[in-house]
Amino acid sequence: MPEIVFLAVVTIIIALIFDFVNGFHDAANSIATIVATRVLSPLQAVLMAAFWNFVGAFFFGVAIAKTVGSGIIVKQAATIDVLLAALIGAIIWNLITWRFGLPSSSSHALIGGLVGSAITFGGVNTIIFSGLNKILLFIVLAPLLGMAGSIIFAVVVFSISKGFSPVKINAWFKRLQLVSASWYSLGHGTNDAQKTMGVIAAVLFSAGFIDSFRIDRWVIIAAYTAIALGTFAGGWKIVKTMGSRLTKLRPVDGFCAESGGAITLLATAHFGIPVSTTHVIAGSILGVGITKRASGVRWGVARNIVYGWLLTIPMSAFFAAVSHVLLTRLL
Repeated sequence: MPEIVFLAVVTIIIALIFDFVNGFHDAANSIATIVATRVLSPLQAVLMAAFWNFVGAFFFGVAIAKTVGSGIIVKQAATIDVLLAALIGAIIWNLITWRFGLPSSSSHALIGGLVGSAITFGGVNTIIFSGLNKILLFIVLAPLLGMAGSIIFAVVVFSISKGFSPVKINAWFKRLQLVSASWYSLGHGTNDAQKTMGVIAAVLFSAGFIDSFRIDRWVIIAAYTAIALGTFAGGWKIVKTMGSRLTKLRPVDGFCAESGGAITLLATAHFGIPVSTTHVIAGSILGVGITKRASGVRWGVARNIVYGWLLTIPMSAFFAAVSHVLLTRLL
């Protein structure tokens, strides 16, 4: 029993470290557009994003946490060593992609980690394919929804502002982008912190600390605090890729991208669908670029980002599988 308690505590700490790294790695999702348009300085932007990441704890449910904690692998496979290996695999992949400035998905890194470690535990029968297939479907749908939302916002906004001087439009949307960036950061925190909550709840259930799968209040506060602190730490290499290399952004473009992305994140969170905030904002930025002209999008950069998306689940699964084998031998 003492060994189980110790391992559970270590795994919860690692889960919060993953949450911190998630915020650190995905800070670009929340602040890239508002930094690229020079509405806020990087420091001001991360402070704002960290605040709104945390605020999500008090306004939204835990549907995504339940999906991640009990809807991807069967409960018999959700042992503490499997969960710990999943977290280690996800953290390794996050740090590799951060090192190269590649906007990959922390969410899908965690999903891949769960799949890889569960398979080494008990084979493919440990995977709940209905839950996994929904996540795989939204690898495609999430950026398309973000893109569609930003295009709709762009068409409406550009139509309304036609005839006004660029100086006036910039002045208006520098103020409005503060609202849209906050809205997006709220969606980011709501979506991503819940994934860590689901893992922590699964650890508590596996260790026998709770008699049914549920998300306690302290788990919610801890997860949101960790992701907010990680966002404050920032990830400037990825900010550069997302905010300036995909397409050139003005304040009005940033407003449309953030608004389209925020609606997508909050809608999927409501239905308990774990999507990638990275995929959503990338699709939203591309949507804004397309409304100006297709040649304004740097398609080579977009292609490299997509390669990162495709690699995330298999690579994090691989690292998690190796971690589980090593943990099994050590434990």
